[in-house]
Parts: sequence; structure tokens; C-alpha cells
Amino acid sequence: MNPRTGWMRVLLVLVIGAMFLALTVMISAQVQTSTTTTNAGAATKTTKVLKGEIVYVNGHDVIVKMDDGTLRHFNNVPDSTRVLVDGKEIGIKDVKVGMKVEKSVTTVNQPKVVTTTKTVTGTVWNVSPPNYVILTMEDGKNQRFKIPSGQKFTVNGQQTDAFGLKKGMVVNATQVVEEPIEVVTQQAKLTGQMPPPPPPPPAEQPILVAVLVAVPAPAPAAPEAAPAALPKTGGELPLLFMLGLASLTGSAGVRVVRKLRG
Repeated sequence: MNPRTGWMRVLLVLVIGAMFLALTVMISAQVQTSTTTTNAGAATKTTKVLKGEIVYVNGHDVIVKMDDGTLRHFNNVPDSTRVLVDGKEIGIKDVKVGMKVEKSVTTVNQPKVVTTTKTVTGTVWNVSPPNYVILTMEDGKNQRFKIPSGQKFTVNGQQTDAFGLKKGMVVNATQVVEEPIEVVTQQAKLTGQMPPPPPPPPAEQPILVAVLVAVPAPAPAAPEAAPAALPKTGGELPLLFMLGLASLTGSAGVRVVRKLRG
């Protein structure tokens, strides 16, 4: 191999290596980044309430009949699920068929703005406006930066854009990026009411036992005695007295009539 050709190959490898180092993103970061999050308005809160009755329980599987009549199947309910019943929390193993349940879900939507500030200081090693610039950092390594649209650089207290950068300039650049986001948080509360206890069994009714007691037949009544003959109260004398009285009365009457005529 020609010695001259060999040296050229070695030189080419060194040049490629230098270019690779110049374009490699700096491992030991010289860019300072800070991020802040601030509220961008009032939060909105909504609460949704779901009600139903447990109609089936088998281990960790539960079927609830909702107020609108639909059935919802909750399978593999974790042991960590808690239901607040009469001020006491119970687990899935303690729920019962007929139990009333109510789940309230409160959702809070909070608009926020995430502000990311990046500050970099370095010496211009190469610039290709308006796309990118390669800066030599304080540790002597080069880092390639993409220039955002409208980015300004501070050089000796004066601001300039990418077209005003020259090799060897010491520049300071600050990039501020604001990103609106919405933080959604949810809080669920599960309460329940045990079914009423079953009614007590009816009281036992007393059993009436019929006791047969032999009662002797009544003795036949004695025949009534024939009435005694009525006593003789009078004879024929009263009758004759009455007939005589009637005759005298009639005779007196005839006499009166005759006097009146005469």
C-alpha cells in the first residue's frame, strides 16, 4: 500500500471522528432546564351518582340492578374495595344480596400551563440559519441545537436572530415553551345499606286438644199426675134465684109501660 494513501486514510478517519464529536448531542448537559406548572383558570367539578341493588354475589363477582332497570356485572372485584355502611367499611366478602349501593364519582378538571424554560450559553462553532447552530460548551464539547422559529440570541448584551450569529461569538439563548394541559382527578365514594332483617317467624299457636268426657244420659221424666177433680163450688139454688129476679124485673117493666099508655 502506498504510504501516502495510508496517511490519507488515517487523516480521513480523524476528520470523520471530529465531525461526529461535533454533531453528537452533549452527554454532560450544559443546558439548564426548569419547569413550572401553574393554574390557568378555575377548576370545574362534576359529580355523578349511580344507584342500584345487589341481586347476585358469588365470590368476587357481583351483579347490580341499576335504578334504570339495567344489570351491570362487576367481575373480579378486588379485596381492596370498600363500602361504607352505617359508618363502617366492609369488604367484598361482607356484601349481601338485597343490599342497596350508591356510588358517587366526583371529577375535577383543572386547566394548567406547563412552562419549560431552557437556558444555554456557548461559543458558536457552526451555524446554519435558520435551522440549527452548533455551540462549544464550557466543557469543550460541541452540541447541536435546533433553532426554534423566532428564537433570539443575546450577544454582548444585544439580541439577534440566527442570521446574526458568527463563528466565535459567545451567545446566550433562552427558550420558553408553554404547553396548556388539563389535569383530571377523580374521587369515588361507595356507600351501601344492608337489606332489612327477615321478619320473625309467626308465634306458635296453642293446639286445642278435644277431651271427650262421658256424660250420663238424663233420667226419663216422670209422667205428670192426672189433675184432681175440680171441687164442687155450687148447687141449683143460685140458678133459681137468678130466674126469679129476671121474672120480677120483667113484670115491673110491663106495669110501667101500661101506666104510660093509660
